[in-house]
Amino acid sequence: MTVFCIVLALCGLLCLAQSARARPKLGARADVQNSLNVSTCPGYKLGSLKQTVHGVTAQLHLAGSACNAFGEDIANLTLQVTYETETRLHVNIFDTAEQQFTLPPAFFDRPSPPSSTSPSVLNTSALQFNYISSPFAFWITRRSDPSAPPIFDTRVGSLPPTPIAPFLNASDNRTAFDGFNLVFEDQYLQLTSALPYDANIYGLGEVVSSSGFRRSVTQNGTLQTLWARDDADPLDENIYGSHSVYLEHRFDTASNKSQSHGVFLSNSAGSDIMLATPPSSNTSFIQYRLLGGTLDLYFFSGPDPNSVIEQYGQVVGLPAWQPSWGFGFHLCRWGYTNLSVVQEQVEKMREANIPLEVMWNDIDLYHSYRDFTSDPGSFPGDEMRAFIRDLASKGQHYIPILDAATGHTANATDIYDPFTRGTDLDVFLKNPDNSTYIGQVWPGYTVFPDWFAPNAEQWWTEALTNWSTGGVEFSGLWLDMNEISSFCLGSCGTAPGADLSNTSVPVTLPGDPDSLVVDYPEGYNSTISGTSGNITVNGTLTYGAGANATNVGGLAKRSILFKRGLGAAEESDVNLNAPPYAIHNGFGALAEHTLATNATHHGGYVELDTHNFYGYMEERATNLALRQIHPGQRPFLISRSTFPGTGKWSGHWLGDNTSKWSYLLYSISGVLQFQLFQIPMVGADTCGFMDNTDEELCNRWMQLAAFTPFYRNHNQRGALSQEPYRWDSVANASRTAIAVRYSMLPYWYTLFANASTLGTPPVRALFFEFPDEPELFSVDRQFMIGSAILVTPVLTPNVSTVDGLFPGRGAVTWRDWYTHEAINSTSSGAVSLSAPLGHIPVHIRSGSAILLHSKPGYTTSESAQSPYSLLVSLSQDGSAFGTAYLDDGTTLPTDDTPVKNSTLQFHAAGKSVSIAKRGDYNAPQDLAQVTVLGVAERPTRVTVGGKSVARQDWVYTAAVQRLQLSGLAVSLNEGGTISWR
Repeated sequence: MTVFCIVLALCGLLCLAQSARARPKLGARADVQNSLNVSTCPGYKLGSLKQTVHGVTAQLHLAGSACNAFGEDIANLTLQVTYETETRLHVNIFDTAEQQFTLPPAFFDRPSPPSSTSPSVLNTSALQFNYISSPFAFWITRRSDPSAPPIFDTRVGSLPPTPIAPFLNASDNRTAFDGFNLVFEDQYLQLTSALPYDANIYGLGEVVSSSGFRRSVTQNGTLQTLWARDDADPLDENIYGSHSVYLEHRFDTASNKSQSHGVFLSNSAGSDIMLATPPSSNTSFIQYRLLGGTLDLYFFSGPDPNSVIEQYGQVVGLPAWQPSWGFGFHLCRWGYTNLSVVQEQVEKMREANIPLEVMWNDIDLYHSYRDFTSDPGSFPGDEMRAFIRDLASKGQHYIPILDAATGHTANATDIYDPFTRGTDLDVFLKNPDNSTYIGQVWPGYTVFPDWFAPNAEQWWTEALTNWSTGGVEFSGLWLDMNEISSFCLGSCGTAPGADLSNTSVPVTLPGDPDSLVVDYPEGYNSTISGTSGNITVNGTLTYGAGANATNVGGLAKRSILFKRGLGAAEESDVNLNAPPYAIHNGFGALAEHTLATNATHHGGYVELDTHNFYGYMEERATNLALRQIHPGQRPFLISRSTFPGTGKWSGHWLGDNTSKWSYLLYSISGVLQFQLFQIPMVGADTCGFMDNTDEELCNRWMQLAAFTPFYRNHNQRGALSQEPYRWDSVANASRTAIAVRYSMLPYWYTLFANASTLGTPPVRALFFEFPDEPELFSVDRQFMIGSAILVTPVLTPNVSTVDGLFPGRGAVTWRDWYTHEAINSTSSGAVSLSAPLGHIPVHIRSGSAILLHSKPGYTTSESAQSPYSLLVSLSQDGSAFGTAYLDDGTTLPTDDTPVKNSTLQFHAAGKSVSIAKRGDYNAPQDLAQVTVLGVAERPTRVTVGGKSVARQDWVYTAAVQRLQLSGLAVSLNEGGTISWR
């Protein structure tokens, strides 16, 4: 959850023992330098170049007088170029003295550099490194076409300053391109690369982007700030996660062919990344501006989008194995005030026959809002244990919230073991003077785990174990507020001496008398339909005619003049609290609504350097803890703040969105972003979190979200209840959509197995699969599940049709999921599809073979007990192919303990479908049904394994060219062939 109102009182600003001070005067920050002042920076010249088996090394020296624009120029740098694989090139520019911050290797798995005895790909790599010596610049080309425009090109140092401000306004000179030479200072790094005009760029986030999945390079450009912050999904600003990776897709009009590549900057510093095109220019630019660290760049050759994403996964880590139950439907809200209310939701869902896999609790669960507790009056431990075990007996699961801040106790009578034990083990974040850093979150005053502390993971595991054995027997965990969020500006004070007696939450919560939730979706008219969100009157659909509501922003922006001193982590002459270059953080000051940037971690690390991966460290520690609590089982985690590599430990939800149609649309781009970021288990708060939803929006959203990986309905305290049983039309739409989802579970499961083993994205933009069709490059109102399923959701109110593109330009046949009718899509134009309320268009790609559950049940385990069915959609030449990955769905594969598994392959050709199995895991159910689409003529005989199928067990429907077989009992473990003549 996000804080919805401004902190009522700010505590003292100094990170020293003190009493609370008066609130400081609001005003402009005096220390911000709005002028870039880098046009005179001399760049570097190259020397001492050495060829190695796997690349080159060299020294870089300042090419002139230091400009010291935003810190001290570092005179001597080292360049390392390593051809790591055939498809990956690593270019690392770092200070020769190695004093700049880099990611601690103990916590991040990056590929080891090839050894001196490893086979060299220097002369066979798909990519080539090129350079000029003075001023030093480099560019990366494809070996197959070295004369083509480079995929990355820093040879722009000779260009004059370009004083444009495409992002904000002309008075903010930070948004100008002012100097292009390499700048490498202790508190400011700058690197610029040329791009093709209006390049197709995807990634760089996390962001709710008004331009959609494709980032804007012309017109207003893109200003992507990377500084993790707790804000409720604002447009075009930095939010929860930090991902400095992008995919570029280039189309050659001469050959009508495309190629993709990727660029990843491995750096955790707060930063601005700018994409823009200067006026009257035919060249665009990307410019990195970083508050520290090094320039550690990876280049991926692709050449197609899916390959780029896979290659990125090899660097940051492949996604975690997901338990099969994680693909079920999840339900939560902030406002389930006691266990009886939670039990009521479970019962109501079953009464309505709407499948419910996982029940969640928000912070209502806690005693005094403290982690690792349940309120003894509202959620007694024994009753919680009984409730959760009852869920488990029915194949259902339970997940509670877990905030990153730990409650602080100020007196001996207030016994809170996680705080006491953490203090004994010395696991909490410190001020520069080694006193405990005090923040303020939901429990009042808090402390924060320092994940670098030697005992932190032990303490965290103990606390989680005690919580589980105390009654909250969770199946997985929900990590919230881990950007990290704190309501004080700086440390709230340091004990002893600070007044920490007032533990009340310093914010107004939604639903309180002075913070009523009154907004509705665009198009909703409460004068017609009332305040219930219901758009049906006496069973008749009535669309609202009200004006569109405006989007709701997050916290009011404010900047505060403050300085808490220098010298944290034994550094000197470094401004940790207000770096000379001010990135475009949405809250202004870097410490606003989070930790002070000179908060100190074990080993001398400071928050300025580590802030962006605080959530990653918590996710890693939590995943490792769950492996101990549930030995041998796959941890299921959903987290808010993310960083490169998070997908190895956790999934993600798209944060505190709003119940608006616009956020229904943004959710698609959000899901696609995180496929690129290698965090594929992702989804939005269905029906919206903030404000009131209504029947129509919730209907459409429950349908769309059923086709995204993480599927959870969740809303805020004080808003209208939005459980899917609340409206008959939403209940009907949900049952239909979830039935499709649960029938597709073997397909989803296979896609995620491919993600965990190869890095292949389960959800894909249309151009991922059809890279040579330019009309698809900006499409983000449709998406694909794997290579076989196309989803075209309704994203606007008051309509009963939706337009969709059908890729393939006539070479691909698209068939309706429900009716199996073929779409007439011989051109690249849009097709109007019928989409009355309660229906979401879904289409199957020809050439696909998909294993399904024949009878989707109330839970994923119940669905898995039904026999399998096989859906085959033949291509125009009568062929099709598909695979299905099978294992037990819960056991965690490790290097030491591989899991029994099998892969089924389905091949269609020459009027037959063959089934083959590879692996030692036996399919638990037989194949009972087979549907083949695209059978042009009525068969006279159908055989399975060479034996004729009785005439009553197969049906041919000429209108849709469909052959259906039923009543089968084919063992998938033995394979076989299904033929027709």
